[in-house]
Amino acid sequence: MNRFKTSKFKNTTPKIAKKDEWINDVSAGSFSSQGNHIKASSRLVAFNTDRAGGGLVGLTSVTPGSNGQWTVTQISCHADLVTDLDFSPFDASLLATCSADETVKLWRLCDPEQEQPSSPEVTLRPGQGRLELLHFHPTSSGLLAVGAARSPLIWDTSRQDAPLAALEQHSDQLHSLSWKRDGSLLASSSKDKMLRVFDPRAQLTPVQSAKSLQNNKDSRILWAKDDLLVTTGFDMMRGREVKLWDSRKLSSSVNSVSLSSSSGIVIPLFDEDTGLLLLSGMGDTGIDCFEVLSSEPFLSQVSHCLTDNSTRGVAALPKMALDVMSCEVMHVLQLTDSCIVPISYQVPRKHSGQEFHEDLYPDTVGTTPALSAEEWWQGGNQQVEKVSLHPDKRPKPAAKQTPAKKEADQPRGCSTSSSPLTTPSSSSAAPSRSPSSTSGLSSGFVPSPSQSSKNIQCLLGTASKFRHVQGVVMHRDTHITNIRNINLTTPGECDGFCVNSQRVAVPLAISGGQIAVFERSEPGRLPDTALPTIQNSVNVADMCWDPFDPHRLAVAGDDAKIRVWRVPKGGLKETITEPELIVQGHTEKIYSIKFHPLASGLLVSSSYDLTVRLWNLETGEQVKLLPGHQDQVFGMAWSPDGKLLATVCKDGKVRIYDPRKSTAPVQEGAGPEGHRGARVVWVCEGKYLLVSGFDSRSERGVYLYSADLLSSGPIASTFVNVSPSTLIPFYDSDTSVVILTGKGDTRVYVYELVPEDPYFIECSSFNSSEPHKGLVFLPKTECNVRDVEIAVGLMLTKTSIEPVAFKVPRVKKEFFQDDVYTDTVVWWEPALTASAWLSGSNGQHKKISLKPKDMTPVSEAPKEAPVRKYLPSSVYLEEKTDEQKKDELLSAMVAKLGNMDDPLPQESFEGVDEDEWDD
Repeated sequence: MNRFKTSKFKNTTPKIAKKDEWINDVSAGSFSSQGNHIKASSRLVAFNTDRAGGGLVGLTSVTPGSNGQWTVTQISCHADLVTDLDFSPFDASLLATCSADETVKLWRLCDPEQEQPSSPEVTLRPGQGRLELLHFHPTSSGLLAVGAARSPLIWDTSRQDAPLAALEQHSDQLHSLSWKRDGSLLASSSKDKMLRVFDPRAQLTPVQSAKSLQNNKDSRILWAKDDLLVTTGFDMMRGREVKLWDSRKLSSSVNSVSLSSSSGIVIPLFDEDTGLLLLSGMGDTGIDCFEVLSSEPFLSQVSHCLTDNSTRGVAALPKMALDVMSCEVMHVLQLTDSCIVPISYQVPRKHSGQEFHEDLYPDTVGTTPALSAEEWWQGGNQQVEKVSLHPDKRPKPAAKQTPAKKEADQPRGCSTSSSPLTTPSSSSAAPSRSPSSTSGLSSGFVPSPSQSSKNIQCLLGTASKFRHVQGVVMHRDTHITNIRNINLTTPGECDGFCVNSQRVAVPLAISGGQIAVFERSEPGRLPDTALPTIQNSVNVADMCWDPFDPHRLAVAGDDAKIRVWRVPKGGLKETITEPELIVQGHTEKIYSIKFHPLASGLLVSSSYDLTVRLWNLETGEQVKLLPGHQDQVFGMAWSPDGKLLATVCKDGKVRIYDPRKSTAPVQEGAGPEGHRGARVVWVCEGKYLLVSGFDSRSERGVYLYSADLLSSGPIASTFVNVSPSTLIPFYDSDTSVVILTGKGDTRVYVYELVPEDPYFIECSSFNSSEPHKGLVFLPKTECNVRDVEIAVGLMLTKTSIEPVAFKVPRVKKEFFQDDVYTDTVVWWEPALTASAWLSGSNGQHKKISLKPKDMTPVSEAPKEAPVRKYLPSSVYLEEKTDEQKKDELLSAMVAKLGNMDDPLPQESFEGVDEDEWDD
């Protein structure tokens, strides 16, 4: 049977982005060079530009900024035309460029909105004339193949004086280079019509070669799967063709396909995971997609995409940047004269956007190098570890940091990844300093580490004391296990279960909407026999505990009713069938319910009838009805002072209501673009709203709004990953830390929020051993301050409830960390009644300290004398002139204040001498 007929990729469809999603302000031009003119990492896109004689490289990002627009900038890279460029497969910010000025340069790039470096990290000068090609090694860090006029060179970038190998010279100009996927072999094509395969570690001459090309006009070579090579070029009649070759026998091709006639060379892009081969001719307005097969016919066409503009270059995004929830298997960027056009290749599937289709996404090559350049050169053949593309399993990209500057040249906002000269297997020792270069010499000691850290902090900007927060699952003795029949399909608006300081309520997948209630004071394994439950009569849509009465549970059902249940003291001893109160008014199923944070007996609900209603549980009556929503209400949140109510809706709006003054929203603004779910919470003393949701490509993110300027849109946002479940935020007002996770996730994300740039400070995340079904947090008073816990949550799994503590690492834990624990609200006491609030009164919670009586605040801890590191007496007990003493006294004074001219610690990690930074 012809494999093409049964291929899962036979219906792969190209989708060209809308014009308002194109990246504009691009001036690509047309250059005579062998490079591809555009390359992309998972974060950045670099391309040739015709400005400054071609010595500039254009730079933009893979995704638009928070304003929905792309920023395009230029970097002055070379004194002559940039002929080729390539991103490191292991560092999304590391770009290599080569030029007609005979140099190769490695650049540590920043986000396009930020200032770019003025000088490269590494400059290589092969001394062999104009350089045309470069290609990073697929398995080893810091290893490059560089194409000089006629000779391929193998460079270890940590050894800049000379290449590891200069392979046999070709008899005419090099056209193209390509590494085999396992990094063992290098293939080349050239103007002498020859195809060559090198094993650079074994010999400098080819291990295979043949005069196989029919025309010397131009060619490209690309390693496909296993031993197959792909070449594009011209036949004897100058017609364009693509051929497949067995690299072990280059004398004849295994298949060939003729393409449309044109003068531009065809650029090939290959995806190893799917076997898809994209072909785009320079100057063409079309892109062909083929599937490379392992047997006859070897090549089978899948699609032809007709574009609006002529191609100047094409690049494919790395697999880790794909929208897998939309069944995207390739994402191509077409460089044209004036713009970059994104084109998404998607496999049509049912439930696209809702499910991860595992058969389309085998584990793919990760971003951690398997070897250093030196290890590879010595014969190492380890392969890069593969990773899953499943949204819940893929590794999270390293957080963007704001590093300190190197001298005055390191721009703010650049990547802090390790230098290309260092590898995972190598270590970089700090260079020693002679006593003559040490400040504070005459006083006999060097500045203490604390002084240096203050200097660094001044340059780093905002730092978080919660950066290294640790999530820890508590001891098994605290778990509730052997829970059976948990309802794992609660609506997206429901947290999955709910907790208070005394007990946990969990909906069960048993007819009659049954709810199990477990006492937190009685952990352990539950018996196999049936347990007493609350019989809610109908399926549970949402539920929550009364914050002022730990025995009262409100439950919203599918029948548009809210039932209020009372759990006896000591917990359920028998099944309860009669609620304490039933309130009714909604005409359709209820989405969610929330108690008021200050007024007792006041509850708000949202429903499929597109209304939000307030209920006075003291009287059992509806007291307010808030219309205005045009679609499903995803989430609601009361402001900390209890005056305002915020909602986020599927109609794409975030609204703020003042229910006592008007039934219409007092503010309204644009919410997240995605329509799969959202949540909202008030943060930073009620001055801001934090909304979690999805963007237009189903990527999960969080958005920060000013509560006073909702119509202006979000002032900041950060994106997490692609996953179908909505991020549920928990915000701790005492620390301004937000903890985010979704039902079914394995990772819990932690950020500190600050009301100024950068707004989101990423902290360490927590990973559970298996996907959880919900994570709900206990009141702050449940935190163990002696262990510096800032939050304690209960994690629901398939059969258990496990406490998870989030701790801040501290050295002096015997002291009360009063910089971490501010006075917290007495949340368990109402500030006023529902009737008083409805009549216009406002209240405020009292606050108490969490400090135990037997602990001393760390701010009052005895101060330790600074440790001074004395230099040998021979250094400073010398006979000195008055002028020397005067100079040294001035140096000592500068050191005492914190000498800003001292090299920063990270300079010692760069792995290069200071003079090597000069271009």
